[in-house]
Formats: sequence, structure tokens, C-alpha cells
Amino acid sequence: MNNRALTIFNQLRPVTVGFDNFFDHFERMFEGDIMAPAVNYPPYNIVRTGRNQFNIELALAGYNKKDIEVTVEEGQLTVKSKRLENTESKDANGEILHKGIASRYFERSFAIADDIEIKGAELKDGLLTISLEKIVPESKKLRTIEIL
Repeated sequence: MNNRALTIFNQLRPVTVGFDNFFDHFERMFEGDIMAPAVNYPPYNIVRTGRNQFNIELALAGYNKKDIEVTVEEGQLTVKSKRLENTESKDANGEILHKGIASRYFERSFAIADDIEIKGAELKDGLLTISLEKIVPESKKLRTIEIL
């Protein structure tokens, strides 16, 4: 996407109501170099577990819950590792001869709609699962209008 596309978003702002966060998300997505290589670590799945329930699953082998931070702010869910200061060549089991299990710093972000609520996060067997639920307000649920 280029600056021309961003101006299309800006042209839509005056004819929409309540979509400012939506347009802001797109503008943040396209800040910087569009042609920069995509970061694909850690790998993840987004799974629908019910009509309004979703899970984001991130593969985090080699990490424990003390190494990971999950935050949400202004519609942005961010999962990142805490910077590891330990650069020793030994672990609890002995000297490390080859380190193939990643424990590098990472940061992965997801744009979350205003009506999505984060229910919790669990790290089990190297898989971080973040549970989300779309909260549908009463005004948007199906209702029958009585005809007088």
C-alpha cells in the first residue's frame, strides 16, 4: 500500500462516524517501509473456538511464563519476550554445546477491535494461548420488533 491509499482512508473519515480507531490501525500498519521483510517469529494461529470466541496461539518452545509479557493498549495486543541478560554457555543441565532452541527477543502485535475482550492467557507445552471474546452489545443483537 502507498501514500495514495492512506489518503483514501483520510477521505473516508468525514463520511463515517466512530471508525477513527479503524483508520488509525491501518495508518499504523503502513507506517515505515512497506517493503520491509515480514517478521514471522514466533509462528502463530488464530482459531475460532465458538461463534464469538477466538484463540491466538503462539509457538514459544523454550520460553516460560516469566520470559513473556502480554499487554493490550488502545486496540493493540502485544506479546513480547523480556530481554534475556543471561548469555552464559551453561544451563541447569550442563554446558550448552549447540543452542538451536530460540530464546531470542521477539515482539508480535495484533490489532484488536474495540468489541473484543481479552479473557486470559495460558502457556502450556510451549504453546501460548490467548483467549478472546467478541462482546456483542444488546443494541446489535437480533430482536423482534412488535408491529402495532
